[in-house]
Amino acid sequence: QVQLVESGGGLVQAGGSLRLSCTASGRTFSSYGMAWFRQAPGKERDIVAAISRSGGTYHVDSVKGRFTMSRDNAKNAVYLQMNSLKPEDTAVYYCAADRQSRMAGVVSAYEYWGQGTQVTVSS
Repeated sequence: QVQLVESGGGLVQAGGSLRLSCTASGRTFSSYGMAWFRQAPGKERDIVAAISRSGGTYHVDSVKGRFTMSRDNAKNAVYLQMNSLKPEDTAVYYCAADRQSRMAGVVSAYEYWGQGTQVTVSS
């Protein structure tokens, strides 16, 4: 079992930055692939970025060059550094864990989820 807790969301003006953190319980965190998803009101939950157990990353095109996902296995944590934020980045951001580290872009590939953290970008 893995429990995930996100933090770092908030209200920021367009062009600003936020850093999301996700802390995981459990001794086997380093073996999991991790991802950040986001869900805007009335929309589906979509992947933002993923990181494999070995540290390889994927970022969706809409955030490339602005967002960076990283992990610190010693701290059982993953992060999402978000720069140059836009109003369209407004959503609830969720951290997710995949035991098989498939780097998949679909919700169904991830067994564990955090409760989400709200990010609101004002124009």
